Amino acid sequence: MGRRLVRKLLARKDLVTVLSRDPVGARRALPEGVRVAGYTPTQEGPWSDELASTDGVVMLAGEPIVGVRWSEAKKKEFEASRITAGEKLVEGIERLPPNRRPKVLVGASGCGFYGHRGSDEEIDESSPAGRDYLALLAQRWEEALARATTLGVRVVHTRFGIIFGKGGGALEKLARPFRMHVGGPIGSGKQIVPWVHIEDVCGIIMLAIDNAEAKGPINATAPNPVSMEQLAEAIGVILHRRSYLRVPEGALRALFGEGAEPLLTGQRALPRAAERLGYDFEYPEILPALESVLGPD
Repeated sequence: MGRRLVRKLLARKDLVTVLSRDPVGARRALPEGVRVAGYTPTQEGPWSDELASTDGVVMLAGEPIVGVRWSEAKKKEFEASRITAGEKLVEGIERLPPNRRPKVLVGASGCGFYGHRGSDEEIDESSPAGRDYLALLAQRWEEALARATTLGVRVVHTRFGIIFGKGGGALEKLARPFRMHVGGPIGSGKQIVPWVHIEDVCGIIMLAIDNAEAKGPINATAPNPVSMEQLAEAIGVILHRRSYLRVPEGALRALFGEGAEPLLTGQRALPRAAERLGYDFEYPEILPALESVLGPD
């Protein structure tokens, strides 16, 4: 997602600096015209000088949560890469003179903020937070970044759904069994998947950067969420495979333990804040979105 966002920013002639824990690798992966600097998210360092005189900062840090087995050690990694990193970022902004601070900070959050919700319940940015682990993690992450508002910085929390893009991610993991003719829905299949195409994620982030009216939470989700069953059927249509072999809930829990929760639960999260701000989705429907990612180049 970061690479795609960088390319879109460069295309409109923005000056872009990328902070990376692996600046050598980032330099190889990114196009010409990008400044790359070293970054240790959970520690103070000279990286904070890179924030001076920027118009905006986008924080896309965060250890992957979906598709891994959670342990106490893993949870500490999740929390350090989000909460501690967010606190250090705000501290870096605070050390700058007020006239050199960025105008906007766009943080990555997630629809897990809302907790487990029934398939019929519509959720928007005004909906209350959940109380499970992912919900509490998202709340603490947003709180860490929200402190920048006291420094005169406009803060936006982009609550991502499941992002569909080429080159890996959750969709490729879901599609792999279909390519082997053993695909099907996960768990009950009734859970709602708040999906979003990577082009629209980048579009919503750029809207958050540009539009002074964008503040607080914005759901980065497509306007037409689907059930896991519908998603599996749509993947089968695009790949010309049957969707028939259900992945049992018990098998997922045996594999991932508590980490199975994001795959077995969902939220009908709607992007009402983005729509109010005038965002026009490039991929509002599931089949064209999947075709653009899984179909032939």
